[in-house]
Amino acid sequence: MTSQDVRWKQRFQNLEKAYQFLDKAVQLAVYDELQAAGLAHSFEFVFELSWKTLKDYFNFTGISISSPRESIKQAFASGLIADGHLWLQILEKRNELTHTYSNEQAKLAIKLIRETYFPAIQQLYHNLKEKIECLD
Repeated sequence: MTSQDVRWKQRFQNLEKAYQFLDKAVQLAVYDELQAAGLAHSFEFVFELSWKTLKDYFNFTGISISSPRESIKQAFASGLIADGHLWLQILEKRNELTHTYSNEQAKLAIKLIRETYFPAIQQLYHNLKEKIECLD
């Protein structure tokens, strides 16, 4: 086992834990101010781990990746994500979503994360999990 092999699997394990936490947060029916902030920060953390896991996975497969944008483009080209434009939108919006200080912004962030961004992350998570299972 190479260090790149171990690295991407370890990164995926961290992603899996964070994803499971975000999954629970997305299931809430109602959010108070603290829960809304927690959802946004959890989402940001999962997004960061997602692109870094992709980077490590592609490096493991021999494709050199160094940025979130490159990771997203390669993931789309490889079929790991279905909507590259959505992922680029997530990349642009991630910081905005975690700095929501008004009630209206928080409601919008919750809606975007739950209805649009989480399903995209969910798809990537399952595709990466399948890659891990094929290698084991």
